[in-house]
Amino acid sequence: MKAPRLGIVYSTGEPAGSGAAARLLRILGPGEPCGPRCSRYPWGLVAGFEAETVEMEFLDRTLPDVDAYIVLSRHASTSGRPTLSLHYPGNPGDEARLGGRPRELAYTWPRLLSLLARLYHREAEERGLLSRYSFSLEATHHGPTGLKRPIVFIEIGSTPERWRDPEAQEAMASAVAEAVRLLSERGAAALPTDCRIAIGVGGTHYPEKHTRLLLEGRFCYGHIFAKYVLADLTEEVLAEAAEKSLDRVEGFVVLKIPGRVRRMVEAFASERGLEVWRNP
Repeated sequence: MKAPRLGIVYSTGEPAGSGAAARLLRILGPGEPCGPRCSRYPWGLVAGFEAETVEMEFLDRTLPDVDAYIVLSRHASTSGRPTLSLHYPGNPGDEARLGGRPRELAYTWPRLLSLLARLYHREAEERGLLSRYSFSLEATHHGPTGLKRPIVFIEIGSTPERWRDPEAQEAMASAVAEAVRLLSERGAAALPTDCRIAIGVGGTHYPEKHTRLLLEGRFCYGHIFAKYVLADLTEEVLAEAAEKSLDRVEGFVVLKIPGRVRRMVEAFASERGLEVWRNP
């Protein structure tokens, strides 16, 4: 596979994403102007939009010549937990309170997310941020859900003070810039090959075990379904998660979950010739 063309996007009214984007543009150097708040490079572009990131269902129309989207964004939570995180958008259940449509999942790219996660973790560690921030994948949540290309959110959370943290913004920008450099120079060979491609089932919204398994190189994740959505999980949603992946899904990483859900996942995997790794 040739080097992918990336669309790196952010919301202009949001401090974490816009701050990281400004730092990213300084690292990348001047590109060719391609519109308001848009800079084009040989590998793709960086573009800011007024819309909230969870509402960016228009990206396929606005950026037709890219292969995947990386969204620079804030993370908000009622706990205010300081967090550096990555995840895919999607609404596994009947609610769509933050954009997208109910029971619709975005397209994923497990090996791209894994590359970004490893680089983001490394940049945060080198800056001493892991003493102040937790680092985590997040379970699948919010919009946009209707795009036809893979989309990954990379975030800083969870309060206005954290969103404006220059060190966190620099870590995000440096991780994305390094991913761009590696993919530009090596194409698909820059993506991890030491992992099994998996869908995660179980764990909290900040799934510590799935995060550890990714950082150890054991699994590259598509969608992750937290325990709070399992009551609504259906075979149709499992099928969508398996089919909407740029990398061929090999199986499910299943943590402690209700027996009904475990049996459904195991039956689905058996029918599809997929593996189930239980509490690896």
